[in-house]
Amino acid sequence: MRTVAALFVATDGRYFGLPDVDPWDVQRDARLYAGPHPVVAHPPCARWGRMAETAFGKKLGTRRGDDGGCFSSALASVRTWGGVLEHPAGSSAFLASGLLHPETDGEWGPAGDLQGFIAQVEQGHYGHRTRKATWLYAVAGRGELPILPWGPSMPDGYEPYQRNRPVGVWSTFSRLSARQRSATPPAFRDMLLDLARRARPSVQARKSG
Repeated sequence: MRTVAALFVATDGRYFGLPDVDPWDVQRDARLYAGPHPVVAHPPCARWGRMAETAFGKKLGTRRGDDGGCFSSALASVRTWGGVLEHPAGSSAFLASGLLHPETDGEWGPAGDLQGFIAQVEQGHYGHRTRKATWLYAVAGRGELPILPWGPSMPDGYEPYQRNRPVGVWSTFSRLSARQRSATPPAFRDMLLDLARRARPSVQARKSG
């Protein structure tokens, strides 16, 4: 089985203790990853989301996108070594990096950079307790991209960002801790690892290797 480098993952989290997985947490600094394995990248998302400027701007003096170069590093690793990057749906990092937004009803499509493919999938299909819509950017042959469970994973009311939501729809989401909200379901992790194992490094990376 091919080894996969899991970048920007939680210490002692879902990617630790697995055979043929090389986890890079904050202590190792995934921005330093230099190959040679395909990657699954989970760059931090807090400074790219809807509340980035509210949550960080006034308190810490940072601006939207000030993530220390984590997203751009993860994107470069996927482009070089093959694999997949995930970020929350609506992440402004995609637009800032010149990537298109995926279709909300599913299916893989071109990312707009002539290298990768993008898609939206909900982690609720994989066991997350909320819908947790997620954007994927993958660098792999089209035939290597998996068919995912497209569309909503739960009834309307469980979507924490749904407009005009009825009373009580925040109940499931609000009861979860920050760790529970951000945790990657094992089934979702395994899908990402399988996708990365199918990928191939760029021509330049193969020549340099």
